[in-house]
This record gives sequence, C-alpha cells and structure tokens, in this order.
Amino acid sequence: MSIVVKDLIRVYRTGKSEVIALRGLNLDVKAGEIVAIMGPSGCGKTTLLNMIGGLDRPTAGSILVDGKDITQFSENELVEFRRRNVGYVFQFFNLVPTLTAEENIELPMQLAGTSHAKRKERVGELLDIIDLHERKHHKPDELSGGEQQRVAIAVALANDPEIILADEPTGELDTKTGKEVLQLFHTLGREFGKTEIIVTHDQRISPLADRTLTIEDGLIIK
Repeated sequence: MSIVVKDLIRVYRTGKSEVIALRGLNLDVKAGEIVAIMGPSGCGKTTLLNMIGGLDRPTAGSILVDGKDITQFSENELVEFRRRNVGYVFQFFNLVPTLTAEENIELPMQLAGTSHAKRKERVGELLDIIDLHERKHHKPDELSGGEQQRVAIAVALANDPEIILADEPTGELDTKTGKEVLQLFHTLGREFGKTEIIVTHDQRISPLADRTLTIEDGLIIK
C-alpha cells in the first residue's frame, strides 16, 4: 500500500500550553518500500507513526493510504483499517504475559474472527518465518528479548497486513540480536512485499532500507 502524507500538523494542548509535534510534514512512501525514519527524541517520529496507523488524528493535513484519506474515517472505519491493513511492532514488545508465544500470535486472528483451522495454519507459517517453532509453548518471560521481539513481529503479521509500522524495534535489544531483527524486517519487505516505516535510532537500518529520512522539529529535513 502506498502512503502519502500532506501538510500534516499535530498540536497537543495541555492547559494553556501548546506543543507542536508536527509542523506541516510531507512524506511519500511507495507500496512495498522500506523507509527508516531517524531523529532526536521528541522530534515527532512516534507521533507520525501513530497518525499513519490511525491511532491518533492530526490537527490538520491529510494521510492518503492507497488514495483514501484516513483522516476522514469514522472511529469504526479506523478500527477496521487498523485491523485489516496495519501491523505494529513496539520497542517493549507488547505481548500478553499470560499467553504463550503461539497464543500471542493467534490472538489478533481471534479478534478478527478468523476460523480455528485458518488460525492454526497461519500460526505455523509465522513460526516458520521467525524460526521459533521450538519455543512456541513458552510465555514471554521465558523468552529472550530477541525472541520476544520476533514473536511481536509475528503478532504484527498475524492478519497479513500490507503496512508494518515499527517504533524503535531494536531499542531493548543487544547489538547481535538487534541486527537479526533488522534483517528480519528487510526479509519481510523484500519477500512479502510489505510497506514498512521503521522509526529508530539504530544506524544499521540504513543499508537495509530503501531510504533513510531524518525528522527534526516536526519536519522531514532530508
């Protein structure tokens, strides 16, 4: 899916003060492209991801996903958009601690109403992709950080979304494991044609991405 962001502005108001997180930002991501976004803390990276993923609404501007402006969607339409089209990967994994790896991967499909047989088949496919069949019955606290992030990636892929949004996916990982996770994102983009936007401080993403962009003060500067 292609993503076109036009003149995006996001202002947060707290009492009498205002924080301008995005200041007329523009971004054009082609379908199947892997784009890395870098920048200092507080520059608007996560705000941008939340807007593209339909988790937050802009103050002004538009976000066209395959030509449809999601800023005009109702709340129900946004929920359906997220369920069908977007997979999220977060820095702190966001796994359900009481569920096994297998059950965490299956959960989004249960919420989407996928049949039992199709869920089990899809879980098997995803365990192949992340190479964790032997750990599928382990709960998150029984897995290493890298294993938890691989499970989190499989959770994001569960409903086969066309867009993957990742917010500091290697932030809690050691150097070796972080490199393996970045390589997995590269594989997903190339072999499965996912459109990926990865927000990160990890410089190693650059050779694996089609483009690396920098945000400062709510604007893409290069």
